[in-house]
Amino acid sequence: MDILKTIGEPAALEQLAEECAELAQAALKLARIERGENPTPVQWIAAQRLLLEEIADVEVCLSVLSTGNVLNLEYVQNVEDLKLKRWKNRLEAAK
Repeated sequence: MDILKTIGEPAALEQLAEECAELAQAALKLARIERGENPTPVQWIAAQRLLLEEIADVEVCLSVLSTGNVLNLEYVQNVEDLKLKRWKNRLEAAK
């Protein structure tokens, strides 16, 4: 079954946005636990598992979108490479 053809690009983009929001919340929860300044009843292992699940959800959405015209994985990889290099350069410059 072709998920993208079944639900359409707008629905797949909405799903991606929802999963990205959930990923952001999971990352914030884990950071809160690791920082320890604002207690939460959630244990670290549960927060880490949730983060990993949300990463998987986002990756599934990206995979689905890559079968259509929305996502160009080669372009994304090039941008990732540039941004990673820029981030490293900023850290080096800050030393």
